Amino acid sequence: MKSICAVKGVTATGIKEGRYGLALIRASGNAAAVFTKNLLAAEPVHLMRERMKSGYLDGIVINSGNANVYTGEQGLKDAERMAELGAEVFDTTPEKVGIASTGVIGRFMRMDIIEDQFYRIKSDLGHDENAEDKAESAILTTDTKPKHAVSKRKGFTVAGIAKGSGMIAPNMGTMLAFIYTDADAESEVLSAMLRKAVERSFNRVVVDGDTSTNDCAFFTATGIMGKADPDELYSALEEVCISLAKQIASDGEGATKMLEITVINAASEDEAASVAKTVIESPLVKTAVYGEDPNWGRVIAAAGRAGVYFDMNKVSVYISDGDNSVPLAVKGEIIADDIKNPDALKEAKNMMAGKKVTFVIDLDSGKESATAWGCDLTDKYVEINGKYTT
Repeated sequence: MKSICAVKGVTATGIKEGRYGLALIRASGNAAAVFTKNLLAAEPVHLMRERMKSGYLDGIVINSGNANVYTGEQGLKDAERMAELGAEVFDTTPEKVGIASTGVIGRFMRMDIIEDQFYRIKSDLGHDENAEDKAESAILTTDTKPKHAVSKRKGFTVAGIAKGSGMIAPNMGTMLAFIYTDADAESEVLSAMLRKAVERSFNRVVVDGDTSTNDCAFFTATGIMGKADPDELYSALEEVCISLAKQIASDGEGATKMLEITVINAASEDEAASVAKTVIESPLVKTAVYGEDPNWGRVIAAAGRAGVYFDMNKVSVYISDGDNSVPLAVKGEIIADDIKNPDALKEAKNMMAGKKVTFVIDLDSGKESATAWGCDLTDKYVEINGKYTT
């Protein structure tokens, strides 16, 4: 199986009708979660920040179409009601049910729709690809395709599904991720692993620079396969998170190209990540990629405002299509120039014609590296978001 039902102990289902969707995922075990850093957090986020302190879940209920944000006391009651509904089908208490919402901000929940959908699908939980497909489709909003990933290791599996297409920025974005393993681990261990993996994956994705109100990533261990080597478990988790992050980046609203920024030879991983994220979120870089314009000066200019010190006379910049690379500047010397070396500019432009564009920035300041992912910024993005609620 391609996603969460590859994990022993996970069953799922879902329904999508127009804007509104509902997914149910049943999995009992120790659990951890991370949430948005936006001050204006959704009511489900407020609820789950408190309830996840227990470190245990029996299942998760997710709705799409309404984000349940800025809805106050009524919104909190609606989130609690969703947990009560989940408790019915998961045969547990509401406190052990995860809740997540995505959709329009600043609208009260259509609980009549949610309850109707819930009672029509609650007996449909399954452990097969059809069940996966239903759950994956139910959580999507402006996504053009579902996101899923699996990492099978000796003795255990880690798998996840996610949604995310717009309002994506560092510190996560309008993204929900639900990750499962059949390995056994304590909730404190899961939490530490998840935070590290999220920092190296979802927190390095930028579509448009907006940080959402609803971001969350849950990690549940059913424990059916017993204890796993911690390093192997973390490696599998990071692999799944990075795969999901890259899928989100490539499915950015209106995107025609995936953009990857890799910073190498930095003084620290944090500094490498800061530079990579600053470049990836630059509207000037993103629009140049859309226009297949090898305006690499925008890349190095964005790197210079990342708040990281490095010697500009040592920096090198390359463009790559995944198989080949072209130097644009090497240790402070311009290589790709319309007077000095127009052929290099032509090669660079040719490398921007595909579905993925990669820039590599060598800071020559140390031995650490980091990668960030995003997409080009197109007129279609404006069209989608200019009429999002109408």
